[in-house]
Amino acid sequence: MLASYQTVKGNGTHEIVIQKSRFIAHFMRATTEEEAQNFIEGLKKEHWNANHNCSAYLIGERDHIQKANDDGEPSGTAGVPMLEVLKKRQLKDTVVVVTRYFGGIKLGAGGLIRAYGSSVSEGLNAVGVVNCQLMQIIHTNIDYHWLGKVENELRQSPYQLKEISYLDQVDVQAYVEVASVDTFTEWMTNLTNGQATIEKGEVEYLETDV
Repeated sequence: MLASYQTVKGNGTHEIVIQKSRFIAHFMRATTEEEAQNFIEGLKKEHWNANHNCSAYLIGERDHIQKANDDGEPSGTAGVPMLEVLKKRQLKDTVVVVTRYFGGIKLGAGGLIRAYGSSVSEGLNAVGVVNCQLMQIIHTNIDYHWLGKVENELRQSPYQLKEISYLDQVDVQAYVEVASVDTFTEWMTNLTNGQATIEKGEVEYLETDV
């Protein structure tokens, strides 16, 4: 698993108009090529009357799946510039479809390249990008009289509180970077005078806006 990576925030759409042509960028996360293709096919059916539904996607930790499709635009003027924007932004597991409704004015090869690239770039700015940081969930089990101190200190620390479960003891769960687990454990042990039971939980990605 990667220590961190960036991807599109979620499903979203953004439209720009260039020389009377509408360029509508649609975004989605996809972790498999099948998901990406289903997204593309769905949009082609939805926008069946559009002139073009061009697409690009990057999938996998090392971007081992990369595809670009011009969907009838001159070769290299749509899908490739779209893919290049995803690469330049260093995004992973991202698929984009740009739907074009022709407005009657031809843009030429250079104009098309700029238009499709701008559609993806401006669309990403509008929809948003997130950083996914690999985190270890740490469970700190304490008696109830420790809760106030532990919660207050945790909220003022570099670590992020995930949730608190009120059981026989209080289970305080925090997101901790994998490399900082030992440091966190030592800090929490000192904070509770060694009276906390500290255990590792799941490993998951924590998303923050870029």
